[in-house]
Amino acid sequence: MSGSAPQPVVTLCGSWRFAAEMERLTAELTLAGHVVLAPVAVPREPTPDERERLADVHLRRVAMADEVLVVDVGGYLGESTRREVEHARACGVPVRFLSDQAPA
Repeated sequence: MSGSAPQPVVTLCGSWRFAAEMERLTAELTLAGHVVLAPVAVPREPTPDERERLADVHLRRVAMADEVLVVDVGGYLGESTRREVEHARACGVPVRFLSDQAPA
């Protein structure tokens, strides 16, 4: 392990419609030394109980993070992502939006 300072733990939040962008960011941030916590895709449609469990687990990822990066391509925020942002703020976790970082 190198003597460099540890990078923050980053939790990605956003709609599954941006799965490819989340995968790209996971790779990019991991290569930069970050620990990345991201939503998990299941290979089938989850049951309502599983969907609720997945949402609860992701809120725990949000609370564990040093920062949240919202993958809001085109500024899109769905209901679940809004709830995750509110949870992050309630936990004192800084929130960044991908759309704020896009080139002008």
